Amino acid sequence: QSQSLAIVFIVAILAQISYPLVHGGLLRAITLLAVYSGAALMILHAFLAFGGRFATTFLSITFIFALLIEGLGVKSGWPFGTYSYDSTLGLQIFGVPLVVPFAWIMMAYPILIVARKIGKSWVFLYGGIGLMLWDYFLDPQMVGAHRWSWKLIGPRVPFEPEIPLSNTAGWLFAGMGLMALLHHVLPNERRKIGANLTIPHLFLSWVLFSGVMANIFFFHRPGIAILGGLMFGAYLLPYAFALRFGPPDDF
Repeated sequence: QSQSLAIVFIVAILAQISYPLVHGGLLRAITLLAVYSGAALMILHAFLAFGGRFATTFLSITFIFALLIEGLGVKSGWPFGTYSYDSTLGLQIFGVPLVVPFAWIMMAYPILIVARKIGKSWVFLYGGIGLMLWDYFLDPQMVGAHRWSWKLIGPRVPFEPEIPLSNTAGWLFAGMGLMALLHHVLPNERRKIGANLTIPHLFLSWVLFSGVMANIFFFHRPGIAILGGLMFGAYLLPYAFALRFGPPDDF
């Protein structure tokens, strides 16, 4: 179990490390690999830690929810704002590239773990904030690579002039909806003999570290690095304290 998780984890991280170092068709392939391997990592961990029913339920709910909310966004401009995806992201369903719901899967799983540990009765809100903060790192990177583009109306996201503030509000709203649904449906108990939570912890730490480093040294966006690092770091800090000093529980 630990060996298979380690292999997929290494593939996912290496894909992300290579992202700012390549260009053209190889960059497109690396983008897809990073997302699909990251999603596979989370599904595999869910299976090993919580069981097959948990993993398949999580996969089904998150995929369908993401596809529907993104499809609604592309067609109507709600809740994220008016945007469109580029054909370089591959096969599309309802105007949404197939890879996009797997990006939701990649991050919804570790964020759910954090939110269940910290949020208690407010899992939906804490989880929604987590997804919103992750998108603060993601969106300018993808817009810069021309994977999707916006019709700019109204105020913009701080340090992200190419992205409307409506996108941040949309991610908070959609994230809260997904987290509420997942928390209601999925059990809390882990397998008595199964994977621990090291992989989700490492992945979230990597998201924070890579988001800051990449924006400073490769994307030349220090504002995003500083603000995003402070926000996502502050978001994860209570979780780190709870793991270190709080009572042990299933999450």
